[in-house]
Amino acid sequence: MSSLPPSTPQPLDPRVTLGSILGFWIFYVAIVSFRAAVLEFPMQEVLFLRRLIVSGVGVVITILLWQFIRLFDGKPLGMRIGITALAAIPCAVAIAATNYYFFNVYDPISLLDDAMPRKPEEHEFIKEVVELSTARYFFLVAWAALYLALTFASHVRDSERRAAAFAQAAQQAELRALRYQVNPHFLFNTLNSLSSLVITGRNREAEEMIMNLATFFRSSLSGDPTMDVPLEDEIALQQLYLAIEAVRFPDRLRVEIDLPQDLAGTPVPGLILQPLVENAVKHGVAQTKGQVKISIRAQRAADHVQIIVENAGKSALRPNPDGEGIGLSNVANRLLARFEGRAQMRTERPVPGIFRVILLLPSGQ
Repeated sequence: MSSLPPSTPQPLDPRVTLGSILGFWIFYVAIVSFRAAVLEFPMQEVLFLRRLIVSGVGVVITILLWQFIRLFDGKPLGMRIGITALAAIPCAVAIAATNYYFFNVYDPISLLDDAMPRKPEEHEFIKEVVELSTARYFFLVAWAALYLALTFASHVRDSERRAAAFAQAAQQAELRALRYQVNPHFLFNTLNSLSSLVITGRNREAEEMIMNLATFFRSSLSGDPTMDVPLEDEIALQQLYLAIEAVRFPDRLRVEIDLPQDLAGTPVPGLILQPLVENAVKHGVAQTKGQVKISIRAQRAADHVQIIVENAGKSALRPNPDGEGIGLSNVANRLLARFEGRAQMRTERPVPGIFRVILLLPSGQ
C-alpha cells in the first residue's frame, strides 16, 4: 500500500523564493537604469554602481522579510496578508534610508545640474525618505503578493495530492474488503462439502479435497489483493477449485476452458472469477442430478477482453437475489472499484438451461 503524504503542507521550495526575490530586484535595476538612460542623467556608471549597492541591500532586506513571513505559512490567508502588509513597512523604510544615504549623503550627485551639487537640508530627509518608502513599500508588497500566491498554489497542489492519495487508499481498502469477502464465503461452502464427504465415509475423497483446498488457499492468499494477476493464473486457480468440487460431484461436473494464448497474460483482479464459478457449481451442479458443464472462455471484443463463465444443464438457476446474489454484486463492485466504470458485467440466459455471466474488461491496462 502506498504511503500517504504528510498532512502538514510542504513549504515552498527556497530556490523558487530566492529566484523571485532576485528576479524582482534585477527587474527594478533594469527599469530604473533604462529610465536614467532615457532621461540622460549624468554619471551613468556611478549611478548604476550605487543602484546595484542599494539593490543588494534590498535583496538582503527582502530575504529577511521572507524569513519572517514564512513563519506564518500555516496560518489563514487573511492573517498572512495582514502580517505581510505590516512587516513590509519597516523594510521599505530601511531600503529608502539606504537609498537616501548613497545618493544624497555619501558623495551626493545632482541629476539636474552638472555643477557640484549642494547637500540637502536636514528637513528634507524625512520628506524624501517617506517618498522613497512609499515606492519601495509597493515594490515589496508586489513581491510579497507573488510569494503568497506561490505558497497558496503550493498548498493547493499539496491538498490535491493528499486528496488523490486518500482516494487511492480508500479504493485499495475497498478492493481488499471485497476481495476478502470472497474467501470466507468460499471456505464455508467448501467445509460444508468436506463435512458431507466425511459423514458419508468417503475418506479418500475428503483427503484429496483437503489437499486441494490447502493448495487453493496458499495460491489465492499469497498475492496482494489490490494487484492484478494474469488471466491464465486466475483460470488455473479456478480449475483447482473445480477439482475440489469434482471430488464431490465426480459424475455431474464437466469443465471446459478456452483461453487463447494471446490473452493469457491479460491482467485481471485476483479471484474475480471465483464467485462466478462458485455460483455455477452451487446453482447448477448442486441442484441437478444430471450432468452440468461449466465453461470459462476468453475472447477479444474490439478494445476489450471478454470473459464468459457459463453453466449449462437442466437447472442452471439464476442466483437468488436475496441470497447468493452477493457473489455477483461482489464482482460488480470490484470491477467498479478497480476500473472506475471502464469494465462491465452482465448476465444473460440465452436459452433455458444456460446461465451466463460476461465480464468486459479493458485490454492493455
